[in-house]
Amino acid sequence: MTIVTITILLLALFSINMLITVRLISDNAASAIKEKIDISLYLKAETPEAEIMTLKAKVSASDKVKNVIYISKQAALETFREKYKNNQAVLAALKELGRNPLSPSLTIIPKNFDESNLVINELKMIDSPIIESRDFSDNTVVLNKISSITKRVNEVGLFIIGIFILTSLLVVYNAIRVAIYTHRQEIEIMRLVGASNFFVYMPYIVSAFVYALFSFLIIIAIFYPFLTLLQPYLEVFFTGYNVNILAYFVNNFWFVFGLQFLVVLFINIAASLFAVRKYARI
Repeated sequence: MTIVTITILLLALFSINMLITVRLISDNAASAIKEKIDISLYLKAETPEAEIMTLKAKVSASDKVKNVIYISKQAALETFREKYKNNQAVLAALKELGRNPLSPSLTIIPKNFDESNLVINELKMIDSPIIESRDFSDNTVVLNKISSITKRVNEVGLFIIGIFILTSLLVVYNAIRVAIYTHRQEIEIMRLVGASNFFVYMPYIVSAFVYALFSFLIIIAIFYPFLTLLQPYLEVFFTGYNVNILAYFVNNFWFVFGLQFLVVLFINIAASLFAVRKYARI
């Protein structure tokens, strides 16, 4: 019965930590997409730099704009070459042109992603002869899908966690009830000779604490190696971004696992006290 009780508690804790992990991954995915939001103004190739700086200052004056990055023709060409350095066909075609076909541009970074549409509307209203084209890539659909998936995962995860918590209550209650039934005569005798509630309750409270402690220690021993295996895959998926789920759990160890331990301990003690109450009142 002890093994079954600890196993159920482990499943509940593992589900909670997996839900936290999925939430962290989805948050990092959303942040990565937000950082890739491309709001760009492409300028005419022969525009004097002074006019470009004037336009940059005008765009930067908006309170909704965090930063405006000027990318010159030469910088754009170097970025292009670096991107296609392993594609000889593209590089050969570029060489045949004999000139730099790329245009200078301004990349606009909004202060708040939720206001990106407002920034785009402001940029559309700018009427400047040096603007050749505008690129307002829309990542809203992708972000909405991530939010929808995250919401669904959270709902399913909370449902599963609720089932495990309810099951934990029943299993702990049943385990304590079996222990009480085995020692029912001793409990009755203790009550008849005037034993206090504390004296009767204490062995079962200790048992509840042991269940919580063992499940807490085992989940740490299981989950940290799991995160260690998961982290390299996340680093590959989020190349160029500082996504470290393992570091989050290490840095927030006492908050994450301490809170879980207290919750599990509360569940165990509540189930234990409820089970022993019938005999403690004899």
